[in-house]
Amino acid sequence: MELSLITPHIEALIFASEKPLSVTDLVELVNNALGFIEERATPQQIEVAINSIQEKYQSEFYSFEVIESGGGFQFLTKKEFHKTIAQLNGDKFLKKLSVASLETLSIIAYKQPVTKSELEIIRGVNCDYAVQKLLEKDLIVITGRNENAPGKPLLYTTSKSFMDYFGINSADDLPKIKEVLNQEIIEATKVEKIQNKNPGMHETEEPLTENFLEIENDKNETSLNDNLSE
Repeated sequence: MELSLITPHIEALIFASEKPLSVTDLVELVNNALGFIEERATPQQIEVAINSIQEKYQSEFYSFEVIESGGGFQFLTKKEFHKTIAQLNGDKFLKKLSVASLETLSIIAYKQPVTKSELEIIRGVNCDYAVQKLLEKDLIVITGRNENAPGKPLLYTTSKSFMDYFGINSADDLPKIKEVLNQEIIEATKVEKIQNKNPGMHETEEPLTENFLEIENDKNETSLNDNLSE
């Protein structure tokens, strides 16, 4: 099947879909739509067509692009326009998750599947409220019970919505712990060097820390604190 024929259909499907569409989804949908044609579209052709669509929207002329996340492809606004479109979503878009919720979500993301008691052992505090909030926001889901533990406690994992928020396809796409620790060491070294250059600055002063946080936030296309409400 000619790419020039199927590419517009793929673009229309991704644009109109409320959820990410995988290559398998697109193969089925395109072939159903063009069922009168004997030649069938293949996964390889779909992938080539998607690549051409992605290249098209990389142009600065467009404020959105086609991204693979949440197990499929979808149109997403480019990161430089996030603050602009946030105005359309009001406080819900701009409010932040609490520190407790962030900590709990991080543990679930890296330790999943995990029970609430395991979360509380790691955090050292009760996690009932944080877990409930994350369930309400559909960032985590209950996937069963730990049959080998006393009382068979519930098991929690991150949800598909979690992957959509962060633009990843699975937990395997999360930054490795070693990479995070190495980055913290690098940032700590930067702070130390700047403080050495400015001996009058005390460790309790805030501007330097805020500046580094702003830099880090700018690097992240789908930041928790920019996209989720309490």
